[in-house]
Amino acid sequence: MQETGTILLAGGSEFTGRMAIPDRQAIEMAGGNDAPIAVLPTAAAPDDNHRRAGQNGADWFHRLGANHVTVLPLIDPPSANDPAIAEALSLSRLIYLLGGFPRYLAQTLMASRSWQAIVAAYTAGAVIAGSSAGAMALCEYYYDPRAAKPRKGLGLVSGICVLPHHNTFGQTWAARAAQRLPKSVMVGIDEESAIILQASKGCGRVFGKGKATVYRSGDTVSVGPGKAFDLSILNVTVYQ
Repeated sequence: MQETGTILLAGGSEFTGRMAIPDRQAIEMAGGNDAPIAVLPTAAAPDDNHRRAGQNGADWFHRLGANHVTVLPLIDPPSANDPAIAEALSLSRLIYLLGGFPRYLAQTLMASRSWQAIVAAYTAGAVIAGSSAGAMALCEYYYDPRAAKPRKGLGLVSGICVLPHHNTFGQTWAARAAQRLPKSVMVGIDEESAIILQASKGCGRVFGKGKATVYRSGDTVSVGPGKAFDLSILNVTVYQ
């Protein structure tokens, strides 16, 4: 079997001091404190928040003990096709996509040189992480609450639609998202929490203080903090 990496999907509140449990786990899975980490502030670019958000990410991972953290200036289609940025991504062991605007993130990365490098890094064993908009865009489809319709994502994960910030406002999207994406399983992820998926092992686990809520075939299943689950309950397929 081809080696594959790990996917972290977070519900939001990244870099606020409340995501230490899942982010330390991601660092460990990436190879420890000396693993090269790339922070992508792409989703924060539309409101010119990418510099602050990216620096927050770098500061946070340094606080967790990481020694090699780079904020890559991937903020638009030209930079997404910059060979130097793509090379840096291909050498990274943890790639973190920040929150912000999911549509902008997906459109900027889709079919780009940088996205090809991210997929290559994943298939070589890297951890690919996304929080809020980042988690949404990593899926094959995501629900756009502004337009009240589904949109095509990057497709690293298929079969599920992530509803971030589930314990605050994300749960209000569930019914309409399920109606618009009947072939997808809705997965609500609380803030300050993440699910980590390992396709090679066929399993996942919830990390952080909150839970994951799975909406499937009219049923709702909650998976609490620290609990493991089989990927079959999500009907999820991860690129491999």
